[in-house]
Amino acid sequence: MKAKGKVKIKWSPKFSYAIGLLTTDGCLSKDGRHIDFTSKDLDLIKIFSFCLGLKNKIGIKISGSGRQCGRVQFGDVIFYRFLMGLGLTPEKSKTMSDLDIPEKYFFDFLRGHFDGDGTFYSYYDPRWKNSFMFYTVFASASYDHLVWVRNMVFKLLKIKGHITHSKEHIVWSLKYAKKDSLKILKAMYYEKNITCLKRKHLKIKQVLGIIGMTI
Repeated sequence: MKAKGKVKIKWSPKFSYAIGLLTTDGCLSKDGRHIDFTSKDLDLIKIFSFCLGLKNKIGIKISGSGRQCGRVQFGDVIFYRFLMGLGLTPEKSKTMSDLDIPEKYFFDFLRGHFDGDGTFYSYYDPRWKNSFMFYTVFASASYDHLVWVRNMVFKLLKIKGHITHSKEHIVWSLKYAKKDSLKILKAMYYEKNITCLKRKHLKIKQVLGIIGMTI
């Protein structure tokens, strides 16, 4: 009997956003069948399930540090193989590099990536009077993966960004400052009611409103 998939595999803004979330907070089990999405943010799990049309119950998972997180797990051999074909693996944090994401949906994917593991922060730079700085940051345990993200962003927006690594953390960060940050934010949030983590989007809009900028 031919295996039936739970997830409808068809590229769209919502589907691409969910792939971005899986890239950061998802996990492929070694059994070749199950996909796991875990997050401390319940809203993010609900959005993920909505984007993929999942009806699975949201469970609880205890992390190694004892933190309680939400979790949705489901079996889908077809979707699992599709994800493997994109470049995701059961040990993606160690092996992930380039992903086969259509350019048309790259910024939907990147918005999911950002909501999963990205950050946005701002501050006044004391070196220059009235200088307000802000950064859009993408994170990954894989340096090669962030190099691919940086290359894709450069190809589509002609902005470079820079990758940094902290001795205290095993995570690499790809950062975009001010003008470049604004360009990438506008590319990710290209519609008013786009699928995203609303709290994060609102925070960005409030910060940019301080200096009269909008996305």
